[in-house]
Amino acid sequence: MNNSTDGARLIAFYLPQYHPIPENDEWWGRGFTEWTNVAKAKPLFKGHYQPHIPADLGYYDLRAPETRSAQAEMASEHGIAAFCYYHYWFTGKTILDRPFNEVLQTREPDFPFCLCWANENWTRTWDGTDSQVLLEQKYGTDDDLDHIKALIPALRDQRYFRVNGKALLLVYRTEILPDPLRTADIWRNEALRSGVGGLYLVMVEGFKSGIEPQSIGFDAALEFAPDWRNMGASKNRSRWQESLSKLGLFPTVYFEQNIVDYSELVMKMLAKPDPYYPRFNCITPGFDNSSRRKEQAAIFINSTPENYENWLKEILIRTRSKFKDEEQIVFINAWNEWGEGNHLEPDLKWGKAYLEATRRALELSNA
Repeated sequence: MNNSTDGARLIAFYLPQYHPIPENDEWWGRGFTEWTNVAKAKPLFKGHYQPHIPADLGYYDLRAPETRSAQAEMASEHGIAAFCYYHYWFTGKTILDRPFNEVLQTREPDFPFCLCWANENWTRTWDGTDSQVLLEQKYGTDDDLDHIKALIPALRDQRYFRVNGKALLLVYRTEILPDPLRTADIWRNEALRSGVGGLYLVMVEGFKSGIEPQSIGFDAALEFAPDWRNMGASKNRSRWQESLSKLGLFPTVYFEQNIVDYSELVMKMLAKPDPYYPRFNCITPGFDNSSRRKEQAAIFINSTPENYENWLKEILIRTRSKFKDEEQIVFINAWNEWGEGNHLEPDLKWGKAYLEATRRALELSNA
C-alpha cells in the first residue's frame, strides 16, 4: 500500500473508540465501547434501519492488530487512500490512542494516515457542549508546543499523508481555539525545527463556516457531512400532524427526532456555492445517531449505495475541476462511525455495497 497521487484521493475518517479504556469504564460502566451503543439500538418507526450490525469484521476490538490490518486491506482494495484518525488531546492527556500508537510503533499496517484533533470537551451528551463535562479542553502557548512535539513521531512517519510535500493535519473546531493563528504558527515552527517539514493545516467546518483559512494561519477548509445548515427539512412535521401526534393518532417520533431524506441532504449540499477560499468536499454514506441519542437524533432515511455513489461521483468530478494534483482530495465521513450510522465497513444489510460503490465512483471519475 502506498500514498499514490494518481487522480483524486479519498480519505475516510476513522473512529478509534472500539476498545475499553479506564475513563469509559468510570463514566459509562465497565467494558463500555462504542459497540455498547450500537448493539442496543432499535428501530423507532416502520422502515427505520436499526441496529447496524457489522458483517465481515464483526464487533471487533481495535487492540487486535489483525483487525487493523483487515481494515486497511479492505480500504485499499476499494479505493480509500488513507485513514484520518481522530486524535484526542486534553492538555497533555490523550485517550483512545492505543490503536493508533500501535499502528505507529509496529509500522503495521502499511497504509497511509493523517490525524484530526477532535478538540471538543468530552461530555455525556456526545456533542462537545459544556453540559456535564467529563474532560475539558484548555488551551495555551505551552500546550500548543507540547502538543505538536507529541505529534512529531507520527508526522515523521513515512506513511503520513502529505499534500504538496506537507503533512496533512486537521482541527475539528478551530472556532473554539482562543488564538488559532498563534497555534498554527507554533505548530509550523516546531515542525520545521524538528525536521518534519511543512504542515498542511485544514480547519473542519462542522459548526461554523465562512472563515477564510489563511486568516487564522491554515491552508484550507473542509466541509463536514452532514452539514447541519444544509440538511433539508425534517419529514412529517406539519401542524396537523403535530395535532394528531398530541392526540396519540400520529407517531411522536417525528417530533422527538430529526428525520430527513438522504436525497434531500445530497441535493442541499450539492447546491452550496463554492467559497472564495480553498475548501475540500466531504460526503457521507448515511447518518443515524439514534443509538447515541434518545431525543433529537439526526436520522437520514433512504440512503442507498446507488445514491451515495452518484453523490461521490459528482463530488469527484467537481474536485478534479477545482483542485490540482495532490490537492484533489475528498473526505468520507466515515470508515467506521457505527454509533452514528455512517460507515463504509460492511454490515449485514448492505454487505460491501458501499465499498464497491466507492471504488466504482473513483474509477469512473479518474478514467
